[in-house]
Amino acid sequence: MVRPTQLLHPPRPLAAVRPAATVLLLRDSTDPQRPGIEVLMTRRSMTASFAPGAYVFPGGGIDAADTQAHTISTRRPTQGDLHLTQAIAAIRESFEELGVLLAHRADGSPVDDSDIALLDRTAPFAGQCRDRGLTLDGAGVFVFAHWITDRDLPRRFDVPFLVARMPTGQQPVADEAEQFEPCWVRPADALERHKDGDFFIIFPTIRTLERLQAYANVQAVLDACARNDGPLWTSCPRAGLVRGAEERYMEHELPFGELALVCPDGQMVHNLDWQHEQPVQLLKNVQRLTAHNPGFMTGPGTNSYVVGDPASGHIVIDPGPDEPAHIERLWRAAGGRIQAIVCTHSHPDHSPGAPRLQSLCVAAGLEKPPILGLPSAPTSRENSHFTPERVLADGEQLVLLGQAGDTTVSHTLEVVHTPGHAANHLCLALLEDGLLFTGDHILNGSTTVIDPPDGNMGAYLDSLDKLDALCERHGIEFLLPAHGHVLGDLRRTVDNPSAPPNGGARAAIAHLKAHRLAREAKVARAMQAAPEGSMDDWVKIAYDDVPDRLWPVAKRSLMAHVERIQSLGGFNL
Repeated sequence: MVRPTQLLHPPRPLAAVRPAATVLLLRDSTDPQRPGIEVLMTRRSMTASFAPGAYVFPGGGIDAADTQAHTISTRRPTQGDLHLTQAIAAIRESFEELGVLLAHRADGSPVDDSDIALLDRTAPFAGQCRDRGLTLDGAGVFVFAHWITDRDLPRRFDVPFLVARMPTGQQPVADEAEQFEPCWVRPADALERHKDGDFFIIFPTIRTLERLQAYANVQAVLDACARNDGPLWTSCPRAGLVRGAEERYMEHELPFGELALVCPDGQMVHNLDWQHEQPVQLLKNVQRLTAHNPGFMTGPGTNSYVVGDPASGHIVIDPGPDEPAHIERLWRAAGGRIQAIVCTHSHPDHSPGAPRLQSLCVAAGLEKPPILGLPSAPTSRENSHFTPERVLADGEQLVLLGQAGDTTVSHTLEVVHTPGHAANHLCLALLEDGLLFTGDHILNGSTTVIDPPDGNMGAYLDSLDKLDALCERHGIEFLLPAHGHVLGDLRRTVDNPSAPPNGGARAAIAHLKAHRLAREAKVARAMQAAPEGSMDDWVKIAYDDVPDRLWPVAKRSLMAHVERIQSLGGFNL
């Protein structure tokens, strides 16, 4: 866990979340030219305290009476009390706001507009239904998603996004107080109209519609929700600044982990634009400076990290390519006080800048920092030769010590040898703050290339297991890769309910390993389908979900998978 003393922004209390529920009333399109799902949406009042003027699904807060109405509702055997209460709240809100009632009469027939005309939308809901012998159709309401309002907002809600089939024989009529202009819209059309600026929808609605449009019909949605009888995803988004404007992200999106590290309480201050002219402060003791070498293999560029503070001095991780302007900026970011330079591996976008950075320190009359790492193996390519001045041992700790008043402040980097991407690859764990600098072993936004003979898939997977154990042992929550934003999230708490139970670092490692093994299974199937085939034949099958322009690079990792499959005695995976 990051030390509070190293956070850039002081902690702040978050607004309490209020329980609420919303429902997506769905119907199948009757237009043979445009088949698919339509969803009922309505425009919020322009004076509403939350999302004024936005098009939304009907819903609102959960009342105590919603729990008391369990006795007049159907329920599924797997539908717990909480989900039933949420379903009843959604049924009540859709009735009050749009005059749509998910219920049936005592004889089992569904209610229609004639029944609804006898009810008062402003009077207590459950009592009216009970008096008229109506039973709510709670069993037909399923949880599609679970959203918790972003941490930066002053009004926050804990909201299941429920789904139900729109009852026949009813027409929505807005209350003209909270909701206006009910309309049926296809998810793709709603998203397009929002993009064009004439159909304002907020972030959770956007992401929900994006996922809803993947289903062919209403029954497919209901079946997907019924399988686990719980949300298909849970999200509490985070927000940052991109080109000066607010942007929001779900947990699986690339910038999310960085926002969790830099702004754990949702402060809207972190700029996510990639920049090469100045370092980005991630913590008080961690800076990132990205080299100006963006490209197909490097993404936005190689991340160099500066760990430490003015009192302790600094360790530079991955000085990057030998690019004078980048090395000059890196030296200035450390204030010239560099105790050591560590290269995670020998590839040309990581280690060549080390001698130039070292010489800048010497030229300034400062102590010469040693260049540390592991020497390149005989299997390395010609442009990847690297010989450190001192070889680091697996498990060795590099310690920076400084003073803050009467307190000694330490920054301890533990070395872990992680062959796989390269034979001499290593990672570094900043123990006091639960961070892991992953070099190219784990990237954000892509999987690293395993290129034999220096790359080895078996070693790579074993190293992932080693890193997972390290994260568990030291409580590591964030991964800082050599390319891309920070990965991970804080551990699950009341204010962070969408985080993985063991922190996002281990979840990211588990996801990456599962992805690699799934790809290996596809490689094995390709080999089985074409036992006499070549790498060119197999890559078309095993990487059919990857653009063919990427196949030349994919063939490198394909070869690594083939080598591992053969080492395991065949392709019966």
